[in-house]
Amino acid sequence: MSISALVGYDGSRRSAAAIEAGSALFPAAHGWITHLWTPPFADSTIRRRLLARAHDADQLTEMVEQEGQREAERIAAMGVALAQAAGWDAEPLLKRAWGTEGVSIARSAEEVHADLVLVASRGLGGTRAVLGSVSDMVVHFSARPVVVVPSPMLTAEFDALDSGPIIVGWDGSAGAEQAIAAATRLFPGREVLPVSVDEGDAEPTAPAPRVGGREVLRSDSERGPALHGRGVADALVTIANAHDAAAVVVGSRGRSAIREILLGSVAMATLHHSHRPVMVVPKKPSPTAAPGPRTP
Repeated sequence: MSISALVGYDGSRRSAAAIEAGSALFPAAHGWITHLWTPPFADSTIRRRLLARAHDADQLTEMVEQEGQREAERIAAMGVALAQAAGWDAEPLLKRAWGTEGVSIARSAEEVHADLVLVASRGLGGTRAVLGSVSDMVVHFSARPVVVVPSPMLTAEFDALDSGPIIVGWDGSAGAEQAIAAATRLFPGREVLPVSVDEGDAEPTAPAPRVGGREVLRSDSERGPALHGRGVADALVTIANAHDAAAVVVGSRGRSAIREILLGSVAMATLHHSHRPVMVVPKKPSPTAAPGPRTP
């Protein structure tokens, strides 16, 4: 099947590395290389130079917008060139963003009907990552699966991208079933390995011996139920490293309280502690559920 991906690209080394990783994970995909340009649409040096040339405020505004658009087009073209060189059928998608960048990227994916969103991680940990990362915001608000590519990756981790298995967190929930389905659909031909994590001294849940014809791997959490998200995330990362996986896939629990977001759900904990790409699959709303924001 032909896979389409919307890629958040800002011209940085991290976003360039995300395109390179995406081309290995999803070969021959169609990519919308999306660059968001925000007010005042040009850097401070350009604005100072234009201020000396403008006759009035209206002309300054027009000149700043013109320079900002040209710079945005140049950055998007760089991303397209990278994606095309990596084997993708790519095209630029410029967006003006006056609000949160993560929300704008999520909405853009809906507008073009992308199969998934691909973004780079800022590489932050702890509270700064939770409160400030564009990639986190995309995960919280996207109705499409989101692949977050960490940077930097070790050579062995990068080499696993084009042929390594896909690790999927499994707990028997509807979200886990959707994660399995998304992994199977978006990684055709790959080995998909469901992993069930038992927590501390709790009685182990009895996962189905096979999921979709696949044996469920068992792992233990060393942190216990009190640190549920981090414990499950650590176990998934350990299994991914042991199997030299290309990526880890986790389901989102859908709507969640701000306390769960800050303390770390399984999805967010895995995002913040995995050195391999993580795909978060959003929970599909129930047909009878009231509309509302989607958060992992």
